[in-house]
Amino acid sequence: MSSPLPDSGPTFYERVGGHETFVILVREFYRGVATDEPLKALYPEADLGPAEVRLRMFLEQYWGGPTTYSEQRGHPRLRMRHAPYKVTPDQRDRWLQHMNAAIDTVSDRLDAMDEHQMRAYMAHAAQAMVNAFED
Repeated sequence: MSSPLPDSGPTFYERVGGHETFVILVREFYRGVATDEPLKALYPEADLGPAEVRLRMFLEQYWGGPTTYSEQRGHPRLRMRHAPYKVTPDQRDRWLQHMNAAIDTVSDRLDAMDEHQMRAYMAHAAQAMVNAFED
């Protein structure tokens, strides 16, 4: 007997190449962050490695992959987690510049709709983190 629910097909995470794609994406993003002193100043740890792991796990979970982020850290609560840091429009723009450059490095794994969806989400999430309008 077949399931009464239709097969919804692969998740976004699966369509774009799964874990490997997100490893590349986040590694490339943090390469950019490491060279951007004003943005890097938002990171309390000198070593960006732990932040890289957290972002990768979050993005994998968000896009339909493993739920490791929530299992290890609980609900994402992005605004709450970023509240201690002064996130200005300039910081948002810097973050998006590096994230969009990172997306460029995996764009060969994304069809046009998936790439648009990823860029749109990143822009929306970056805007949602803004909590200050002056340095």
